[in-house]
Amino acid sequence: QLVYPHDFRLTEKEKTSICYLSFPDSYSGGLGDTQFSFRLRQAGGPRSSAFQDDGRYNREAPLTLQREAAHYFGYVYFRQVKDSSMRRGYFQKSLVLVSRLPYVNLFQCLLQLIAPEYFDKLEPCLEAVCNEIDQWPPPAPGQTLNLPVMGVVIQVRIPSRVDKPGCSPVKQCNQENLLPAPLVLPSVHELDLFRCFQPLLIHIQMLWELMLLGEPVVVMAPSPAVSSELVLALTSCLAPLRYCCDFRPYFTIHDSEFKEYTTRTQAPPNIVVGVTNPFFIKTLQHWPHILRVGELRMSGDLPKQVKVKKPAKLKTLDTKPGIYTSYKTFLHKDKTLIKRLLKGIQRKRPSEVQSALLRRHLLELTQSFIIPLEHYMASLMPLQRAITPWKNPPQIRPFCQEDFMKSLEHAGPQLTCVLRGDWLGLYRRFFKSPNFDGWFRQRHREMTQKLEALHLEAICEADIVAWMKDKSEVEIVDLVLKLREKLVRARCQHLPVKEETLHRVSLYIDTVIGSLPQDLQAVLHH
Repeated sequence: QLVYPHDFRLTEKEKTSICYLSFPDSYSGGLGDTQFSFRLRQAGGPRSSAFQDDGRYNREAPLTLQREAAHYFGYVYFRQVKDSSMRRGYFQKSLVLVSRLPYVNLFQCLLQLIAPEYFDKLEPCLEAVCNEIDQWPPPAPGQTLNLPVMGVVIQVRIPSRVDKPGCSPVKQCNQENLLPAPLVLPSVHELDLFRCFQPLLIHIQMLWELMLLGEPVVVMAPSPAVSSELVLALTSCLAPLRYCCDFRPYFTIHDSEFKEYTTRTQAPPNIVVGVTNPFFIKTLQHWPHILRVGELRMSGDLPKQVKVKKPAKLKTLDTKPGIYTSYKTFLHKDKTLIKRLLKGIQRKRPSEVQSALLRRHLLELTQSFIIPLEHYMASLMPLQRAITPWKNPPQIRPFCQEDFMKSLEHAGPQLTCVLRGDWLGLYRRFFKSPNFDGWFRQRHREMTQKLEALHLEAICEADIVAWMKDKSEVEIVDLVLKLREKLVRARCQHLPVKEETLHRVSLYIDTVIGSLPQDLQAVLHH
């Protein structure tokens, strides 16, 4: 019906997809308001975003919260109420916020404020809200922002890459006394994991492994709210490791990728997909891992835990909750975690405390797995003394899986994790997954940039005049061109180099040019 701001360009294909993803696609007799989210592949070529920030946000934000380049997130507020004046006897409408940022808590909170007003007052309400949002500061990692909207101030901290994983950041006391008191969100993105994983708590180990290995997983849920929350909870299991596969918190039969996912002529893609339409039980039967869950209800005791069942047991109309998979975990179950969560339930511990326990457990598991990889990767970096000013920096040595496996004997996950099992088998499978590829490329890029930075520093420390003494003009001109290229690259790639170092390299270039004959100087200055 309406896109606001009006100048935001969506392709027809994107508009159609957003329309289908904004409504529950299976019959839900429930009346009232519901909220859920989806993720949509951008159609057409790359488009410039309204927020050009030269990539600074993505450099400073945690990898898991980076702005997406090829996908949009949609945050939906859907209302269904009886209305005899409507042809179908119901008022059904959705307000959708579209963003490239995965701030599920912030945007759902915003919709709770805006949507009820919008259904009542329509476009003028959106215009007023957009005028307020236009005044908001850009999301700066590490900063606490006060975001005024509709007479409320939402206060939220944007996480930063330098935050220590697992520590809740220090609450910042704002100097100004905000009146009315702000609505403080504890996190822009963290879900209530305990609630999301309620029926699956005893299988958390298996779910973590499936996510780590980038296995194809279907979440079959009774509503888009349950499916989207569970998919987002699953993909957040690996933090601070980035989940590098595709994921769709909510997916319908009208999606343009429907054929791609349901074909039986090739293996299912590496993706976690959330569905609600019973039709998918039939079309996705061949997928290797299917999580079938019911409505999430918080009760006073441990909810009924689903059972792991053979995939063949998934009959078309058998809708019993369960994990339908033949997967055998590499690691043994962690009984202590379940005991601690059970104790929490008996003591009526708040859900956020239980979630913090769960998040801490998953974080420690991921760190135990990734630290040996980080150590081995660091050992591939050339020694600093091998970096000399007038030669290209040395190469990072290649990653050899067998050498890494040997290093595990004395520096493996057993040093930090009590869990027993086939860690080696888990690493071998991980090497074949998109998550390893994503992690390795990111680390390799960072190390290459570090080498470039160290090389620039080595050039700064060198005695350039002594070097020039016995060099020909051709060699000196060549040096000027190379140094210039290095400077440009350092600025474009935002290398981790002090501004002072870059300034000194510029001065070096001027010194070198000054030593050349006038005609060459004129050419180089141009």
